[in-house]
Amino acid sequence: MRTTSEALGRIQPSPTLAMTSRVLELKAQGLDIIGLAAGEPDFDTPDFVKDAAIEAIRAGKTKYTNVDGTAELKAAVAAKFKRDNGLAYAANEISVNVGGKHTLFNALVATIDAGDEVIIPAPYWVSYPDIVAYAGGTPVIVSAGANQQYKILPEQLEQAITPKTRWVILNSPSNPTGAAYSAAELKALGEVLERHPQVMVLTDDMYEHILYDDFQFATIAEVCPSLYERTLTVNGTSKAYAMTGWRIGFAGGPAWLIKAMAKLQSQSTSNPCSIAQAAATAALNGDQSFLKERSAAFQRRRDLVVKGLNAVPGIHCPTPEGAFYVYPDVSGLIGKTTPKGVKIADDEALVGYLLTEAKVAPVQGAAFGLSPAFRISYATSDAILTEACNRIAEACAALR
Repeated sequence: MRTTSEALGRIQPSPTLAMTSRVLELKAQGLDIIGLAAGEPDFDTPDFVKDAAIEAIRAGKTKYTNVDGTAELKAAVAAKFKRDNGLAYAANEISVNVGGKHTLFNALVATIDAGDEVIIPAPYWVSYPDIVAYAGGTPVIVSAGANQQYKILPEQLEQAITPKTRWVILNSPSNPTGAAYSAAELKALGEVLERHPQVMVLTDDMYEHILYDDFQFATIAEVCPSLYERTLTVNGTSKAYAMTGWRIGFAGGPAWLIKAMAKLQSQSTSNPCSIAQAAATAALNGDQSFLKERSAAFQRRRDLVVKGLNAVPGIHCPTPEGAFYVYPDVSGLIGKTTPKGVKIADDEALVGYLLTEAKVAPVQGAAFGLSPAFRISYATSDAILTEACNRIAEACAALR
């Protein structure tokens, strides 16, 4: 007897969440594990955002709202897009969802049919190909290694596009690499897309406000206005405002797509939490000065981790422009043997070795579509990161 659907069989559980769960299990057993898998800021939600949520509760804002967002939050999202990105969206061109993953799910499931192709640069966030596969589409993976700073080139994009291409997904700054596209790089990709009017663009800008070394953020609808009507610009409050648990994502895009996403949402989650929406409204409308302070702290941690990992023979760690991840190439460690005589055949074996012997838990590059590598989230304290790098160095030095 069949027990689950064919669609469910096309996807796998999230590898990053699986590693986070494994770390919690090991810690519960009393082991001293340093977990570097979770993509979650260690900063707290700002007090003024919490206060807005408390005020909303006391004001009785605990009822259903419009399916895809309150008028107040949609206005705040529109103001954010105008302020930060120079993009003008009306209320019927804005969708508010239960986190950024929900935004992506709604957009892709509402638009993909069997046989449709979606171009996904690798390394990629783990959910992109699975959501496409769940919707019945075909993920088309375009690899961009450390030698090109983990960013696809215009000629790669051109080569990947076929008459079946429905979407291309761009994520900048990137999870898992931290790589970010400059305005010029986005414009070059946009010039390719202008020649293929059947292709829509989903740009995941969730890490927009976590940037380093004076890097100037840009999003493709901003630098390529000709693509405005076929671009969904996705963002949210999770990373910049340390609101991962509040579950608010949002997007701006063409009205027909926003309407389709709302139709799907009306039969799944209905509205996002009313209190979380009030908090997100305050976050977007409030004082944004703390964002630079937090980016400065993340930059210090980035520099610590990049320096520590690049000091390990066999590891090459590019310096990311944003987000709070590094994605070191570990080609130099593959094929080596552990002190117990076990061969490191791939990056999954290397991560298993680091977890067992060094008590450090990154996530293997295979989960993100480009090996051999691993992802480290440095959204934790300097002291923990220093200890993690020391443990990794000691474990790698023991390989032969």
